[in-house]
Amino acid sequence: MGRLDGKIALVTGGGRGIGRGIVLELAREGADVAINYRRDRAAAEATAEEVHRLGRRALVAQADVSELAAVEALVARTVEALGGLDVAVANSGVAARLAPVAEVDPAEWRRVLATDLDGAFFTARAAIPHLIARRGVFLFISSIGADLAAAGGAPYHVAKAGVNALTKVLAKEVAAAGVRVNCIAPGLVRSEMGERLLRFHGEQVLAGIPLGRAGEPVDIGRAAVFLCSPDAAWITGQILRVDGGAWM
Repeated sequence: MGRLDGKIALVTGGGRGIGRGIVLELAREGADVAINYRRDRAAAEATAEEVHRLGRRALVAQADVSELAAVEALVARTVEALGGLDVAVANSGVAARLAPVAEVDPAEWRRVLATDLDGAFFTARAAIPHLIARRGVFLFISSIGADLAAAGGAPYHVAKAGVNALTKVLAKEVAAAGVRVNCIAPGLVRSEMGERLLRFHGEQVLAGIPLGRAGEPVDIGRAAVFLCSPDAAWITGQILRVDGGAWM
């Protein structure tokens, strides 16, 4: 038996990278999963096929999480197609173009915060009523970038710091209803974003990771399973840094 047998999950940005790793580990532990994507339907369909091979149901659903109406429709479709919602994972995110604060284009600021922070908020806003009905779990994905706050990355780092704060606020609001809210803050993971960083700054970045390697999407997926399962029944409002020791 899996730790999530009979559960229904939604993962935004679930077709590729970290989102795919989370989807597959949730399915491996028994959950049916709605896989959201924005543009790459082929990747989402391929991930859904892997979920099917694990013996679980998968729904592929397009939505841009920066649009509230699209997120509300995504959650409603998940509930209607799969029969409810027990776990929601706000994973969607985009990287920022590096620039000092004084040179950041306001349009770039809005582009990044619209997906990375607004999208997390919209996902929580739409999912929470359904999770309250089933005493479910909400999981945010942020980044250790919120802690490192490296020069040149203001839009991304600020958005992820906002997600960390949102985790704590929401956890306090819904704890009495039996809903747990936590956040995973990954370090460098071999997703598309991580691979770009490794290509240009590989040796320097890996030197800052005590465990000596970049993370894999499965590393984040396994942490997500733990936080979404009964094993974490007394954990809420926490930021779990899964980063090989990069932030201590």
